[in-house]
Amino acid sequence: MKLSFLQPLFARPGPWASAYLDTSRDVEDPDRVIARRWRHLRDDLTAHGADPATVHALHAAVGTDDDLPGRHGQALFATRGELVLAEELPEPPVRDTAGLETLPDALPLVVQRAPDVPYLELFVGRTEDGDGIRVAARTGRWPAGRPDPDPAVRQTVPVEDWPLTAPQLAGDLSDLADRGAAEVLVLGRDPGDPRTAEVLVHHMPERLRSDLVTVGTARPGGTPGQAPLEELLARELGGRLNAADRACLEAYRVQRSRDRTACEGTAAVVGALRGARAAAVLVNDPPPSPGCLWAGPEEPAGATLLRAAACSGAELVVVPRGTLALDDGVGVLLRRSDPGT
Repeated sequence: MKLSFLQPLFARPGPWASAYLDTSRDVEDPDRVIARRWRHLRDDLTAHGADPATVHALHAAVGTDDDLPGRHGQALFATRGELVLAEELPEPPVRDTAGLETLPDALPLVVQRAPDVPYLELFVGRTEDGDGIRVAARTGRWPAGRPDPDPAVRQTVPVEDWPLTAPQLAGDLSDLADRGAAEVLVLGRDPGDPRTAEVLVHHMPERLRSDLVTVGTARPGGTPGQAPLEELLARELGGRLNAADRACLEAYRVQRSRDRTACEGTAAVVGALRGARAAAVLVNDPPPSPGCLWAGPEEPAGATLLRAAACSGAELVVVPRGTLALDDGVGVLLRRSDPGT
């Protein structure tokens, strides 16, 4: 995962007010519930010395993700009276938290954005009168990247023209997938007519056909009564890494087999970042507890390592503990020019 989206957080001094808040809309009177949650966090921030202007900047952003249905959350960061970053969380935080620190507490946000898998969402099905075939497609990134609200490709083809039109349409969809760097094809199809979708998929590139996820009749934009696409993707894509992260992890395993102490644990990661030798920082999910990563009396090392990685151009790879448990929950892939890698 590239960390360039965090640069605004490290371009100015603190103190930083960071807040993680459940802003789900699947409850009765969600605005009232969210306001109550925020009130507790606001009081915590004020008690810890946050200035009124900074608290007000956060207050103005709370709940502004009200166009998102269902379960989700917000991560908010402000300093010196200015809201600097507001990000949607695909899942609510385990608990609402807020703090005032020298550095922004962005690690939980980054972990929630992983594994950042780019996909092409495709729906193929008959029109209501049965005489046409509807095709809609758009790209997205799971779990945190919201897909475009309107399909990038939307077309209705007469049934009799489908055998000749499908290959050309597959080419257009392949171009769309390339522009979005899609690694997964997410297919929603008419269960009563699966053959129609298979004709189109057959003409698409092997790299997409080989990573096909079928999600029933889910379609771009969703339909009433169906589980949101995000829930379906969570069941299908949970626990995987994107292609770039898989390559980093494979290279890290090779490096680790040669000299584990040089690339695993807090000391190794800090040393590599200080020497500008880190190509990527690996962090376990769930992330290490703050007590395991502490750089000093005022700065938790998780925030410190994240800032160092972002400012040095290193990427971040979130690795499920079940895939590879790391000492202290962290590791580092050294740059190839570094001796011994």
